[in-house]
Amino acid sequence: MSLIAGTIVSLMIDREVSPYGFFLSYGSEDVLLHYTELTRKVEPGDTVDVFLFYDTEDRLAATMKTPYLTLGELALLEVADVHPRLGCFLEMGLGRQLLLPIRELPELKELHPQVGDQVYVIMEHDKQGRLKAKLAGEQELAPLAFHAPTTWNNQWLEAIVYKPLQMGTFVVVQGGVLGFGAIGMIHSSERSRLLRLGERVNVRVAHIREDGRVNLSMAPRKEIGRNEDADRILEYLESRPGGGMPYSDATPPDVIKQRFGISKSAFKRAMGKLMKEGKIRQEENWTYLIKETAANDTSDGDGLA
Repeated sequence: MSLIAGTIVSLMIDREVSPYGFFLSYGSEDVLLHYTELTRKVEPGDTVDVFLFYDTEDRLAATMKTPYLTLGELALLEVADVHPRLGCFLEMGLGRQLLLPIRELPELKELHPQVGDQVYVIMEHDKQGRLKAKLAGEQELAPLAFHAPTTWNNQWLEAIVYKPLQMGTFVVVQGGVLGFGAIGMIHSSERSRLLRLGERVNVRVAHIREDGRVNLSMAPRKEIGRNEDADRILEYLESRPGGGMPYSDATPPDVIKQRFGISKSAFKRAMGKLMKEGKIRQEENWTYLIKETAANDTSDGDGLA
């Protein structure tokens, strides 16, 4: 049996060599426990539990500090740094980072994590035996997830993106005191924008499926959203010279999305509300504010004879 990077083992301290630290003995192998990797006072003859890793010179080394995960384990790690060619460096609790290689990241660069984001990863070896991170997918996350409770329906919760796609974004909805979390998806039609890997996002539980997973939305319920969208459109019209805008029910969906950040159907619901209230009118693919007419003054007035 040989020593394996990424594992925690019990080894005996063989000798101290200043100014480096202590050498741990494992048969004919020596492993350095540097002074900076101590968490308490030790001396030769002691047996210590250490985590094994490769140092900057690719030598097997040891630390008494406890990592957030070990070989084969899954954890949620924070992005400490981003390298345009190598990938992301993740904080793993040792004062050094674990590489999430660039090939693990989405092809679309705008979907890459940013510093401070958190990603679900598994620790593994590369071909040379060095430690690296691999993105955790549904297969690894599902056994840890729980069925969403019915009380979540229409609630707003926080979720973390674990798989960003064009057609939809897959997330783990945070479980809080309930446990790990529940797996969910935000369909592209329910997103206000593309979401990057590791991003935290507030989502509304739109539907709880029979398998315990959830369909999510970044928009409020239609009746609430309609009021908010109507207020946004009204505010835009009031800011326009003459109270008119070149948008109407006939405007293409992509133009509506770009200008107001909402779907064509949401735009039409809001416009219908404003027309029903007598606040706007449409004419030749334009929309205009209906300005309130001041009441006629019917008093005798103070005019001079």
